[in-house]
Amino acid sequence: MKPTDDRQFPAALATAMAVRFDYADGKTGVDFEPFPAFLSAAETTDWFQAWTGNSELDGNDFRVFGQDGTGGYAAIWLIRPSRPLAEQPVVFLGSEGETGVVARDLGDFLWLLADGFGPWEAATSYEPDWKAHPNPELASIAEGFAPNQRRSAAAVIELAAQEFPDFDDTIMELCR
Repeated sequence: MKPTDDRQFPAALATAMAVRFDYADGKTGVDFEPFPAFLSAAETTDWFQAWTGNSELDGNDFRVFGQDGTGGYAAIWLIRPSRPLAEQPVVFLGSEGETGVVARDLGDFLWLLADGFGPWEAATSYEPDWKAHPNPELASIAEGFAPNQRRSAAAVIELAAQEFPDFDDTIMELCR
């Protein structure tokens, strides 16, 4: 697909990524390290080829903007032709092969963050004792950029899974 935007963060993403995410030793925090900018096209291609084991691919359908502590990446997935970055889904591709569409678009992603979830927490359920702690600063950002999309993290995750039920299969088909 032909990208519809350059590699500049949309204002909403830039504002949210400027907030410090507290890991809190994994007990109550969010395992997310935002990047100051999207990875370059070359870096994204190198990562995607390594992740899939497929040197025939490029990373043009992804805009990587952060990672968890193990190196799993959060990215905007450019799956909706001719739509701006803010209208594309947010995905997670983990270092251990985890995959998931964590939000249908940037507005939903802001509310996911506001409810105390990061991309890894939204895509996995490996820590059954982990409890989300809503973040008032991120809630204010979500309210400012996506006031009509207010919903819980559970609803954001469920709606994303409903809209993109085949994401894991799509990505796994690319793997060698």
